[in-house]
Formats: sequence, C-alpha cells, structure tokens
Amino acid sequence: MTITPTIRVQREDFDLQTEVDRLSKDKAGVGAIVTFSGLCRDEGGTLAALELEHYPGMAEAEMRRIGELAIARFGLLGLTAIHRYGKIAAGENIVLVVAAAPHRQAAFDGANFVMDFLKTAAPFWKKEHGKDGAAGDWVAAKDADDAARDKWK
Repeated sequence: MTITPTIRVQREDFDLQTEVDRLSKDKAGVGAIVTFSGLCRDEGGTLAALELEHYPGMAEAEMRRIGELAIARFGLLGLTAIHRYGKIAAGENIVLVVAAAPHRQAAFDGANFVMDFLKTAAPFWKKEHGKDGAAGDWVAAKDADDAARDKWK
C-alpha cells in the first residue's frame, strides 16, 4: 500500500482536530499521532504580523518530496503538512505537521524530520511587520535550522 502525504499551501487557517481525525479515524495500524503546530511568535513585543511568501508550485513539490522521504524513512502510515502564506498576525497558526505511525517514536521522528527540512528546503520567506505599522526586514535563515536538518543525514 502506497502512502501519499497530504500537502497544502493555503492562505486560510487550519483546524488541528480535523487534520488529526483525517489520519486516525478508521485507520488500521495507527498507534500514534504526533502534531506540530508552528505559530507566529512575537518575541520582543513589537511584532504585529509576519508576511509569508512562497514560490507557488515549487513549495508544494518540495513539501511533497520531504513528506515522501519521511514516510519511507520512518514507516509512517499518514502525513499531513500544511503551510500558510499571506499576512499572519502574532499568535496565529503558520504551519501544521501531523504524522501517523504504528508507534510513537516513528511519529515523533517523522514530524521532526519534516519540520527540520521544511525550515531549510521549502521556498518560503518571512517579512516582519511591526506594531508601529513599519514593515521590517525579511527574516534571515538560521544556522541552527541548518544544523537541525543536517543531523538527519
């Protein structure tokens, strides 16, 4: 049986429970579901929103490639990855990864693997918008994200 990841890039928010239900209801063999929900974080108290842009078509293709790698490597029984774009206010959802597996370790590893590669390989860009109305800088890539990805090699 071939497992195909569910991949979506969308402007609108997502519902975590709906996505969990899609991977767990009436699914033989699923013993663990791990979710990761990434939020728009206001570290310094000055961020109003992040503006997320993506490369249409390429973002979905790269997310699909990452998902397929995770399914094969960890024996996942299901995987959903959703990434939002557009202007996202502080505290709102940005990304969701749901990994289903027979056992917890595979589900945890699969979700971590997907996030580590999404952060570094999928073509998404973030621009900060301050509470004062000023558009800030584009968010730079972080060495720590590259190091997290590289541990899987």
